Amino acid sequence: MADEKNLVLDANHELGEIVIAPEVIEVIIGIAASKVEGIYGMRGTFANNVTELLGRSAHGKGVYLTIDEAGIKVDLYCYIKYGVSVPKTAMAIQERVKQQVLFMTDVELAEVNVHVVAVVPEKLEQPDLDELFESEEEENE
Repeated sequence: MADEKNLVLDANHELGEIVIAPEVIEVIIGIAASKVEGIYGMRGTFANNVTELLGRSAHGKGVYLTIDEAGIKVDLYCYIKYGVSVPKTAMAIQERVKQQVLFMTDVELAEVNVHVVAVVPEKLEQPDLDELFESEEEENE
């Protein structure tokens, strides 16, 4: 029998029941959200960061599920790239997450709350030190 935490889909009683762990839905949501254009990454915990340093990816990071009688509510914590429209990106995340979860699990989400934690600026190109000092040496000669 399924635990209270697991989601039981509409079961065909002749064949048995289908049970999905909430962690599976978190991973689906994390991957779907990170694929949206303009997302830099998802906020993780210290444990997620250590896991990634060891070479494994933590796809469920930054995703928190709440299951109650109203349905499944999702809170996403993400970093957005500088220069993109925050409202458009957040709405794209909401649409993609709802669509992917419905497609892959046949579970409809009640809410998808997007929390933009930070805006990450684009990396500036590092100057070549040899080129900088060559011009100064030529001027001194």
